[in-house]
Amino acid sequence: MLHISFRLEDDIIAKPDYIQSIKNFATQQSEEWMILEFSQLGFIGKLFKSEDLPLIVEFFLMFYKDKPIDWLLDHLLCVKVCNPERDAIHCEKEKAKLRIRAKPSLFQHVGTYSSLAGKIQNLKDKDFGKNLLHKSHNNPPAKVNTSLRIYQQYTLEKVYEGKDCFWASAPVAGDYISFTFLKPLKVEKYFFRSGNIEHPGDKLFNTTVEVLPADEIPRKELIDNGSKFNYSATKDGYLKIGAFENGIAEGSINQSIGKIQAIRLSVNSDSPVWALLSEVSMLMRTF
Repeated sequence: MLHISFRLEDDIIAKPDYIQSIKNFATQQSEEWMILEFSQLGFIGKLFKSEDLPLIVEFFLMFYKDKPIDWLLDHLLCVKVCNPERDAIHCEKEKAKLRIRAKPSLFQHVGTYSSLAGKIQNLKDKDFGKNLLHKSHNNPPAKVNTSLRIYQQYTLEKVYEGKDCFWASAPVAGDYISFTFLKPLKVEKYFFRSGNIEHPGDKLFNTTVEVLPADEIPRKELIDNGSKFNYSATKDGYLKIGAFENGIAEGSINQSIGKIQAIRLSVNSDSPVWALLSEVSMLMRTF
């Protein structure tokens, strides 16, 4: 088993599923490499083998007061593989065997202050591409509705269809977002993500995920006698099956509930921030 060490900074944004992308890239490499890079900027997104760390750390400790760490990293490679009797082209080829960069970059620098006193650092990684502000899924046909005041063109239909985000002004207690299927469906899993890279604070807080069973008989039983599925029930027959935590709500739906007519997100308290949905996924049961 290969033991590795990964280096990030605290003023970056990352692409979705970056951990799996790193694993996939690392497993494709030969045993020669010393550094795998997932950003072209500075000392961001650098992967090292644990066995090489003592050498790297010792080199940094000797010269960190003289030069930035990312410069020292290049100097270390020069010391290891460059022959003073060969030209610069040969040196770069040898370093490239040990220092391998993945493209596109998985991390983007968003900070402005350099570690050097008084220096402003507005560097951007050109290989990162555009920020992914929403993620699309193949959701089943549904009628969508909300009590929230929608901001400009960021409608609920667009996030459900994977075309854009849903964005609305600050929710208050009693507000809702609903998805009513055109025909009752067996829903296996659900996933909702609020906030995105550009607006990370616009999340849903104290919001529950509720489902409406399609069968009227168990729905009436829920209203009259409470839930028999270990979920609490609302007065209008919805089952509370989950809630948002850290901006995300996800889970599996008990198949004994049967087919689902609708899924609703219910806001239980006033929010100080706007609400942005960047991902909506309904996974259907196919058998």
